[in-house]
Amino acid sequence: MVRTGIASVFFFAIMVVSVFAMPHEECTDGSNRSGSDCTSCHTLTIDEANKLLAGVGEVKGIKQAVVRGLFEVTVENNGKQAVAYVDYAKKHLLPGPIFSLETKQIVNGTVVPPKLPQSAKVNIDSIPLSNSIVFGNPSGKKKLIVFTDPECPFCAKLHMELVKLVYMEPDLAIYVKMFPLKMHPAAYDKARVILGGDSVYLLNKAFAGEPLPAATDKDARGPVDESIKLGESLEITATPALVLPDGTVMMGFREAAELKKLLK
Repeated sequence: MVRTGIASVFFFAIMVVSVFAMPHEECTDGSNRSGSDCTSCHTLTIDEANKLLAGVGEVKGIKQAVVRGLFEVTVENNGKQAVAYVDYAKKHLLPGPIFSLETKQIVNGTVVPPKLPQSAKVNIDSIPLSNSIVFGNPSGKKKLIVFTDPECPFCAKLHMELVKLVYMEPDLAIYVKMFPLKMHPAAYDKARVILGGDSVYLLNKAFAGEPLPAATDKDARGPVDESIKLGESLEITATPALVLPDGTVMMGFREAAELKKLLK
């Protein structure tokens, strides 16, 4: 089942992606020790973290994050590791890694390198296009396949660039496949809902941070499971992941202008 839609109606006016505002030089959990070293009074042990993250994965390591007020936590689930962040109040879990708005680079986080080299290639014609959400020109001669997670902030940023790209490349068909990561517990059901309804509209809502309807029995698991299995067969371990028209597989956010060059 291939779902098509007009990719342009929904430009996002503003999207905030994991930006933390720290207006005062003080701890943020009520201690208000202006000028003090917060790390001296805020600790998180592995045992404590495992209790907090029960059901998410096994905590393998903890250290202070580059952003004040956060612990960086390395979590393993089914043999795969990912980085997340826990606030000093130990009430919130945030996906990682941290992205610098100044340098446009990842500045912290132990990211496990994907098994598939960035220069690896696959036969793009062998990738099934079913269970995809289609943007751009469904009859386009160029194909770009994107594996995305509805709770991934970098996927949300890429989605905005894909909307731009369809205007820059009128002969391009973009096939978006749901690849919810286990570090985002709600992403799997969101992916089911997105594929089970007005997919373009619901995907836009998800990336805009708006709530989606709760998953029900009508939202099949099969289409999401098939996309996950496909991504794993390509050894994709992170989102967003891209398969270019020449079969090159790469992971990570790219701006529309860079994607346009890569398509050539």
